Amino acid sequence: MLNKGGTRGRQSGLSLVELLVGAAIGLFLVGGATKLFIDTLDDSRRLIIETRVNQDLRAASDLVARDLRRAGYWPNALQAAVQPPGVLNPYSTTSVAPGEVLYAYARDGDNALNAATEQFGFQLDGNVIRVLNGGTWQQVTDLQSVVVTQFSISPITRLEPAGHLCPTPCAAGTAGCPAVAVRRYDIVMTGHAPNDTRVVRQISESVRLRNDEVQPASCP
Repeated sequence: MLNKGGTRGRQSGLSLVELLVGAAIGLFLVGGATKLFIDTLDDSRRLIIETRVNQDLRAASDLVARDLRRAGYWPNALQAAVQPPGVLNPYSTTSVAPGEVLYAYARDGDNALNAATEQFGFQLDGNVIRVLNGGTWQQVTDLQSVVVTQFSISPITRLEPAGHLCPTPCAAGTAGCPAVAVRRYDIVMTGHAPNDTRVVRQISESVRLRNDEVQPASCP
């Protein structure tokens, strides 16, 4: 466009269309950046929750494994088995039920089971893992951190010949010939975050009892 002096006129400012296009592009970029920021925060929050759930389940599972490993401990187990007349191990009974395990081990040398101080166990009660200690059930996990939905313990036993330990050795499979029951327990614990059921973790652990049970309790 030429003015009256024959020179081209200069255009100043932005047109309304250019201003609207620029604003739309700016809003699009801001919206994308905001969504990316929110997604990053959500991923970070979920990671923290997953870590907390996993740590709480792992801590509870390790506690169960460490204590259950001592089930059946009796200082006189071997002597009672190989020197007739045999004496039954008062700590040998381990009870496993859905969501619960009960067991005992010696804390003194009196050869008598004290239910108040030598009876132990773990159970799932109201989405909380509890431990039996000193005759009372105490809470192990916290509902504010993890909601436990599964707690199972599966016993697995393998018999190993022990007739060679008798004063008069006997062959494996002979009636009354003792064998060592090598016991293992597979522990499975599942839980989710208290406010987000999508955050689910499962811990599996296998523990071998240190105190093998001799069956039967005496040599023939």
